[in-house]
Amino acid sequence: MIYLQLFWTFFKIGLFGFGGGYGMLSLIQHETVERWHWLSSSDFTDIVAISQMTPGPIGINSATYCGYTALTNAGYSMPMAILGSVTSTFALVLPSLILMILISKMFMRYMHNRNIESMFLGLRPAVVGLLAAAALLLMTPDNFSTPHENPWQFGISCFLFAAAFVGVFFLKINPIRMICYCAIAGLLLLY
Repeated sequence: MIYLQLFWTFFKIGLFGFGGGYGMLSLIQHETVERWHWLSSSDFTDIVAISQMTPGPIGINSATYCGYTALTNAGYSMPMAILGSVTSTFALVLPSLILMILISKMFMRYMHNRNIESMFLGLRPAVVGLLAAAALLLMTPDNFSTPHENPWQFGISCFLFAAAFVGVFFLKINPIRMICYCAIAGLLLLY
């Protein structure tokens, strides 16, 4: 039963997750943490961290990790949990595969059609909203603490967030380097 739920959940996420992997994060978090309770908030935070560090798209990495963790948390064995990760990953990719096969021939023929261009212009604000939602999901007390609980950790977390934004957006520092710099700064300042 959980495999069908995983398949259907990640199929829907793959179908409606415009904006790439970061746009899917808010949908994944809603479905796996809030709706089905397969994961805790801290599990989801771990998913985002691990998915960013491992090679490949963050949406697919997140689906793989979610499928594995959901079955592990439900008490299934490791081989069954691996099957859960395969199920969720396949379900996430399947809508894109189907849609790309169906649309590729049509798009080349009608890509300069005014209605098609308008449709893609209309999708841009939705993509920006999904990316903003993903960023806001990561701003939790698990990641930043709070000024009342641990003001030092909160201050350092906010500083590293601002420094990473300025470094990547304005100074054009390579994001991989910025992740490494922030990791080293976090280790030195928070532990």
